[in-house]
Order: sequence, then C-alpha cells, then structure tokens
Amino acid sequence: MDKQLSPYSDGVNLCLDELLYFKQHAIHWLPPAKSLWSQVLGQHQSKRLGRGMDFAEVRQYQAGDDVRSIDWRVTARTGKPHTKLFTEEREKPIVLYIDLSASMRFGSKLMFKSVLAAHMASLIAWLSVAQKDRVGAIIDTGNQLTELKPSSRNQGPLAMIQNLVKLHQSILVDPADIHSNDMDEGFHALNRLCPKGSEVVIISDFLRFSEQNQLLISRLRSHNQVRLVQISDPLESGITDYRGVEQVSDKRSTMWVDFSSRKVRNQIAAAFERKQHQLKSLSHSHGLSFTCLSTQKSLLQQLSGRDQ
Repeated sequence: MDKQLSPYSDGVNLCLDELLYFKQHAIHWLPPAKSLWSQVLGQHQSKRLGRGMDFAEVRQYQAGDDVRSIDWRVTARTGKPHTKLFTEEREKPIVLYIDLSASMRFGSKLMFKSVLAAHMASLIAWLSVAQKDRVGAIIDTGNQLTELKPSSRNQGPLAMIQNLVKLHQSILVDPADIHSNDMDEGFHALNRLCPKGSEVVIISDFLRFSEQNQLLISRLRSHNQVRLVQISDPLESGITDYRGVEQVSDKRSTMWVDFSSRKVRNQIAAAFERKQHQLKSLSHSHGLSFTCLSTQKSLLQQLSGRDQ
C-alpha cells in the first residue's frame, strides 16, 4: 500500500474501515473552526456547510429591530412597518450524488476516481451529522441508481458507505456494458429526492454531463444550494511520464493513443480544459460552487495542502 494512501485503502477497492476512517477527521472542519468548503474553494466565497437561518414569521416593527429585516412589501400593503423574524435552522438535509459510472473506475496515479469520490462523500457525510444535519445519497453506477433518503445521526452515513462498498465491489468484479449516455436520470432522482432547502453535493468526473442536463441543474438550484466536485486524473489532462502507444477506451469506443506525441498530449489537455471551462461557466451562471480534486494525492493531503 502506498504511504500516501489513507489507512485501509489500496486505491482500487473500497472497504468499510476505509470510509469509517474519515469520521475522526470531520472535527477539523466543524464551526467555529475553518469550513471544509472554504478550504477546498481557496479564495472563493462559500457558505459554510451546516447552520443557517429559516424564515419564521412577519410581525409589526418594534424598537431595536434590525432595519435590514424590514419586510417592505408588507409595510407598503399595511402602511405600518413590519419586520421578518428568523429562527436558526436545525436538521438541514445534505444529499450527495456519487458517480460510480465506468469512467470513474479509472486512475493512473494513486487511486481510482471512484475511490476518491467515496472518500470525499464519506468526509462530507460525517461532517454533516456532526453538525446535526440529515444525510442522504444517490449512488449512480451508470446503469443503476441507489436512492437513500436523508437520515439523521449515524444512520445516514452508515447506510451510504455500506452501499458504496457493496456497489463498488460488485461493479469491479462484474462491470456492466450497459450505461446511460448522460446524467439525466440521476439528476431527475435528485430533484425528486431532495427536500427544499437541501445542500446538494454532486461528486463526479462529469464526463457524462451534457448541455441537456443543465435544465435539471437549474431546477435543482432554484430551491437548494448546489456544489459541484469534479474528480479528475492527471492523464485526462495529458500529464503522464509514459511515452509509448497504448490502447485506451471510455467503455463506448476504443482507440490507440500515442503518448510520445506532444501534439496528442496537448489535444488531451485541451479537451480537459474545455470540460472544465464548461463546468466553471455553469457554476458561475447558476450560482454554484465548483471544486476540483485529483487522484494524484489523497483527499486529506489535498485539503491540508490548501491550508498552507
């Protein structure tokens, strides 16, 4: 086992101990300490995962009320100043979309993209329940969706990691040839499963993401906070020490690639940049947060590295 990998991990398979390991690390990102999302987003502004304020009622303005909370519509209608009251939000639903489709079961460096996605999902889930939030998930293998409704306490993360391990191991042993062309079915499931006001985290390489999926993202964003976490491998951006000719496949087509050609490596890099630009533009236009993680380092190394 590589010394950079998390304990119990071999970079290819998943086991329960490997995902339970992240429970002890969730405390590092609990308020009032640093936020996990401010950590992975660097200088970008991001709301902290967890506590918020829910609207409660409108009442007539009283001396000492915050003028920023005045409800101007009610004030105009009644002719008397009214203010909005808020209560602290309690169990906020956190719903994770975890992509285990064919393209995610690949890695040229430290681990498979699917393994890194499971690590990130586990860390978010344990952090969420530590903040008294409910955790649910949709696990997408490309030809099968597993839906887990948001549950409180340890029930949510445990159900998620048990299903992750079971599904991941089954598709490694017997990978299916049938797969969906895009993420449409998974996003429909997200819109159906997520209660309004949810925090939705989509963890994927987004290779199956298409323009047609943007409408579903927009609908999801209208009632929820949505975060995109892109999982990538260095080879996808043309970064490799290999200089031979190799047969590669995306499970839909197969071709020979000459990695000794700088032109070919640049073409690979350009295709990856186009996909990232598409995701960043989508995030900007819809008010989503965007994070990219790489299989060349363990999750905790990447998080600690951004703390320096």
